[in-house]
Amino acid sequence: MSNPDTPEFLVAEAQLVLGEARRQKSERTKTIGEPIQLPGKALAIRIHKGYAWVAENTTVARKMELESGNTLQIYRGHTGPVTSIAFCDKDPSSNDGSILITGSWDKTIKLWDTANKDLISSTEAHSDFVKCLFVFPSLKLLVSGGSDKIVRFWDLSDAVSGKPLPSMGFITAHTRPLSCIDGVALSETSAILYTGDSMGAIKIWDLVKETGAAPRWKSTLKAELSHHRTGINDMRFGGGQLWTASADDTAQILADPTSLQPTVKPPVSITHPAAVRCILPLSVTDLAEPYLITGAGDVIRVYDVSSLEEPELVNEVDAHWHDVTALDLWVRPTVGADGKTRVEPWVVSTSLDGTIRKWRLADLLAQPPPPRSGPPKTTQTAPAPQTSSKFEMTEEEERELAELLDSD
Repeated sequence: MSNPDTPEFLVAEAQLVLGEARRQKSERTKTIGEPIQLPGKALAIRIHKGYAWVAENTTVARKMELESGNTLQIYRGHTGPVTSIAFCDKDPSSNDGSILITGSWDKTIKLWDTANKDLISSTEAHSDFVKCLFVFPSLKLLVSGGSDKIVRFWDLSDAVSGKPLPSMGFITAHTRPLSCIDGVALSETSAILYTGDSMGAIKIWDLVKETGAAPRWKSTLKAELSHHRTGINDMRFGGGQLWTASADDTAQILADPTSLQPTVKPPVSITHPAAVRCILPLSVTDLAEPYLITGAGDVIRVYDVSSLEEPELVNEVDAHWHDVTALDLWVRPTVGADGKTRVEPWVVSTSLDGTIRKWRLADLLAQPPPPRSGPPKTTQTAPAPQTSSKFEMTEEEERELAELLDSD
């Protein structure tokens, strides 16, 4: 007979308390943020051409209309959770982003025609889960990162061929699964690449395209950063600054990350009460505003970072009843009293509570921090859900998904 003072009993009791607190909070928050209920849980979201493109743990990618919440297209073909979304152009001479790129736990990268949902090609990309994707549009280059600890380069110059993507090289320097990729093109044949892994290592690479019968991208390690104590969950580069979110409960901003000079200032660190899963620095968007939006636990926070030496908390919102997983900017069209259409910036969030929610940026910036209430921001684990009758997870896959999808 179990002793009620055993650790197992205490853990079970804590889970019950947390589950009940989340149930109560789900009732309190069921109407805020104009929620859109998903069939599964969103692991990634991209706002592209005014629509929300969602990567789901249900093995599908989904195109949604944010105003109505209607699903417009469903992309079926993966046999594991879809983890990442990117876009490239169908016509190399255009800039229409009309090809959807998805990465999945089934270890493949798939390209889809957004006009008709047709599968263009499928590439056996990694020997383990595909975790992250990044496209250099001007270079026709796709970079992928996997749980196999490898960064791979793929040629997008003939993306509509229907054939698997041609490999253009790889990097094997990471010792832990990749989690984030970002970068910036410098010319038609060079770029800077940022790669982050689940141990907290960030590596900066010089990329140079080598020409020949089989062109490849040569990578040279430029710098390695170790200012996070553990895994990198999100990473954005822009304006000479690298913005990172980590499981070490911080969001950090590093100015001039490619400089190797010893006089470079240490990163600015913003501490949170829980792991920071996602960030949205508005300075790297078309808005170019000095605000940072973060998702940590079930709370969205807004910081004024006009002074990097002293970031100021502007607002925090109990946005979801479970962990926020992704943030993106939505330029929402509105019709004024005069009948004219205008645009207004909104922030879109997704969560393990299975919803997409929408927040008017002006409201996020205007409100003072309210009193906090709700469950403690602890993370519990649970068995992985069955996502498809065709998809059977290995023990390692179940363990990783359990870390992401904790029980209520």
